[in-house]
Amino acid sequence: MGEQDPSERLRGDHPKETKENGTGSFSQFSSSVRTMVRIRQKYQAIKKRRLEMAVTSSQSFMSPRSTSPKVFTFENLQETINSNPSSPRKRKKKRKGRVLYPSSSLRAVPTKERSRAKNCLYLLCIILFLQVYNAIENLDDHVLKYDLDGLEKTLKREVFGQQEVAESLLGHLHDYLSTYVHNKPLVLSLHGPTGVGKSHVGRLLAQHFRSVVGDDLVMQYFVLHHCPTDDDIPQCTKSLDSHVSEMVTQAEENEKIPVFIFDEVEHMPRELLDTLQDLIHPKNNNEYLNAIYILISNLGHEDITKFVLHNSSVAVSGRLSLSQELNPWLRSYLERYHMLFLEAELLPFMLLEKSHVMDCFIDEMSREGFYPDRSHVERLAEELSYYIVGEQEFSHTGCRQVVAKVNLL
Repeated sequence: MGEQDPSERLRGDHPKETKENGTGSFSQFSSSVRTMVRIRQKYQAIKKRRLEMAVTSSQSFMSPRSTSPKVFTFENLQETINSNPSSPRKRKKKRKGRVLYPSSSLRAVPTKERSRAKNCLYLLCIILFLQVYNAIENLDDHVLKYDLDGLEKTLKREVFGQQEVAESLLGHLHDYLSTYVHNKPLVLSLHGPTGVGKSHVGRLLAQHFRSVVGDDLVMQYFVLHHCPTDDDIPQCTKSLDSHVSEMVTQAEENEKIPVFIFDEVEHMPRELLDTLQDLIHPKNNNEYLNAIYILISNLGHEDITKFVLHNSSVAVSGRLSLSQELNPWLRSYLERYHMLFLEAELLPFMLLEKSHVMDCFIDEMSREGFYPDRSHVERLAEELSYYIVGEQEFSHTGCRQVVAKVNLL
């Protein structure tokens, strides 16, 4: 085995190289052919699809137009989907909600919706307040119409030694006259010994209310004058009943409260007391409830005098407690006398002291035009009789004899 010629070596290697080149060129050719076949298939499919679309559009264009409106049905939609199975569906993109951030310059706090019931409640409270305020104003106007301040000044100026009675009387009148609607009439019963000022207070009340409500709505009834004998009792009861009824009816029309003053009640016969009781406590008529009855008498005056003299120290230092102790006994006595006093407000008059009698002399002398000299007044007061209890002196007849003494000057 010697060395070979290089030309021979080249001849021996050429077939191998040729074989390898033949195999690589075939593989490249087959891949190219496959690519061309795929391209051709795609082209044929696209061409076929375009032809079908062109035919469909031409048919729709050549067909006669329908005058009826097109109705959408799901059948056409299904046919379109079946004819184009390869067409991809477009998914609608969901729009994301925008997040709104509050600006730093304007910050608004979300407010809750207010309830309308709360506004109605506020309105109801305001209306209720206005009604209550208006009612209070009307009450004040009703009291002012009767001028009780003027009556108070008159009582302080002309009634002596009965300060507690005057205050209690004004208190009852003020409470009753504050409103026009009542469930019962006001009955005031003035009791006390002779000369302590009961009839004088009755005259002052009659004079005052005549100037306020008029003469037609004030009646001053004196038993011994209007019904002097027993034979006049039937006529007196009928006349009293009709007169009171007429005044009450007239007062109801004028929206005023009438005043009835009965003096000398201790002389009133039983028939008149029963008639007066029926008028004060009516069963059916509401207009009788708006009235003021003032009963003046000296019923139980002897026992009142004994009670005051026995408690003279209390009468000086605390007249209020004396009246409180006297009222229960006096009420039981009056209820035994007649049921007319069952619901009456009792106002007992105390005995007058010597200083009060001197005030009566000064007032009466001033009225008659005499100069009220102090020594002269004391000398006149000494002529009267008194109950002497310790250092206190109480007049037997009060100020009853003062007018007669002054008339003798």
